[in-house]
Amino acid sequence: MKILVKFATVISMLTLQNIVVCAQPVLETGGQKMPGEWIDKDTHHKVVRLSGIEGNNLSFYFHNNPFFKNKMVFYNTLNNHKQIYTVDLKTLKSEQVTHQPSNMNGEIVGQKTGNVYYQVKDSVFSTNINTKKTKLLFVFPADYRGSISTINADETLFAGSKASDEQKEISKKYPEKSQFFNRIYDAHLPNDLFTINIKTKQLTKIYSENTWLGHVQFSPTDAKLLMFCHEGPWEKVDRIWTYTIDTKQVKLMHKRTMNMEIAGHEFFGKDGKTIWYDLQMPKGQVFFMAGTDINTGVEKKYSMMRDEWSIHFGVSKDEKTFIGDGGNDGQVAKAKDGMWIYVFHVDGDKFNSEKLVMMKHHGYKLEPNVHFSPDEKWVIFRANFEGVEETYAVEIKKSDK
Repeated sequence: MKILVKFATVISMLTLQNIVVCAQPVLETGGQKMPGEWIDKDTHHKVVRLSGIEGNNLSFYFHNNPFFKNKMVFYNTLNNHKQIYTVDLKTLKSEQVTHQPSNMNGEIVGQKTGNVYYQVKDSVFSTNINTKKTKLLFVFPADYRGSISTINADETLFAGSKASDEQKEISKKYPEKSQFFNRIYDAHLPNDLFTINIKTKQLTKIYSENTWLGHVQFSPTDAKLLMFCHEGPWEKVDRIWTYTIDTKQVKLMHKRTMNMEIAGHEFFGKDGKTIWYDLQMPKGQVFFMAGTDINTGVEKKYSMMRDEWSIHFGVSKDEKTFIGDGGNDGQVAKAKDGMWIYVFHVDGDKFNSEKLVMMKHHGYKLEPNVHFSPDEKWVIFRANFEGVEETYAVEIKKSDK
């Protein structure tokens, strides 16, 4: 009798598992309201909506680490009011972290403390994602209104950039990127890089130049190494630079070698040893994912097809797998079939690609900004293919369906 009961229990469990599997419909992604999870009919990979709360929900920019243990930090915007939330990647439970009366900027998660750092007007705060305790950390002086964008590996220094008032006026007068991008570059106005010592509250201007500076990122492992870029038309700038806090050394990471060569959308590898970037030689014709060893300066390149090019890329811990968010025909690659979330496997000196999510219903003015999940089994991205901005995860392993 006991054997029969155990057998019946096993059958019931198997039946439940089959029901769960069958509950995942095979659907075209987007152009309609999607269920909480589905199998993309074009790729046969499972997609899950991570953010199910009212309003627009956006994951972080591609080079900003949004994870702390099993939680992911994201922005929710309801009634044009931005707040920070977390989602538990195991249970998909969302929690509100901040309750600020004004909108905020900054996408920084401390990997030691679990604090999320952000700026409201002239003030910099931290809120712990577990305790929800909020602290005021710094207030910019009235004559120096900068913006933080990164924190170092031991969470002792913020860094950011400050543009001149004249440059800020150009941005206000010409709000669209197509309007302000060349104007700001051509103006060659003063820009600063700065640090803020979180303990002593000391603000230090560490580097100044009469050109547009941006994309400021601390190394994930070296607390003294900062990366920044020369902004502007990529074919006109040697873009990618590092600054060492204690020695004040400024070092170019990639020197262009041919007319119309471009390199950009740079980011650190997870071990902090390599800076990776989109390399085109020349622009819009020959495409690579390239990496420069920070210590030796040695470069490596992986070629890809035009349709595989992506606005942003990410890399796994072992640097053998990359991910990309694709692009439409209005992007630099002019791809005919590039609207996909991709995973790329290194094969010698080239990429072998696999399509994970069909993105033809997504408007690429909203950049998807791909991230590997902490266990590297999923790719997390944002999209508007349901008519609202949401954050999703796609499983890298293909479904049996």
